[in-house]
Amino acid sequence: MSEQSTPQATGGRGRRRWLPVAAIAVVAAFTGAAATSAVGHWGPGGWGRWHGWRGPMSPAQIEERVDRGIRHAAIELDATPEQQEKVRAIAKAAVRDLLPMREKAQTARARAAELLTQPKVDRAAIEAFRAEQMALADAASKRFAQALGDIAEVLTPEQRQKVHEFVQWRRGYWQRWHRG
Repeated sequence: MSEQSTPQATGGRGRRRWLPVAAIAVVAAFTGAAATSAVGHWGPGGWGRWHGWRGPMSPAQIEERVDRGIRHAAIELDATPEQQEKVRAIAKAAVRDLLPMREKAQTARARAAELLTQPKVDRAAIEAFRAEQMALADAASKRFAQALGDIAEVLTPEQRQKVHEFVQWRRGYWQRWHRG
């Protein structure tokens, strides 16, 4: 029997084998999460924050997690050692650049609470705050897009297609859970 290359056709074993391909998507997720943090978080559980099993992750832990994901994806993408090093360097640099933006977004939440609880509504201050937050989100988005483009240039068209196939498969998986 010939080996199937699609995650759907290979069952559970194939899915586990394809999951590491998501490391490129993991880079996107990690950097995207940092970019998303520029405009807030997704609820009290902190889905938009960098969390590990035991609370907030340190920058070193985040960088290690990104690095580990890329090493796993490199295997599935048949990446050369040169490609692996380039992608790891791009991802680590992006995470290092995006983490300070996360800190700014976290301190901005306190400022938003301050603006909300003042005795008199200061619309000019609220608008200035909004403009600052949009600029922060824009900077994060630009850095994320730069990293995505840099990684895409390192990968071959076939490798990018593998990443695309995995992302499409994963999107279908999560859509089954969507209720609405």
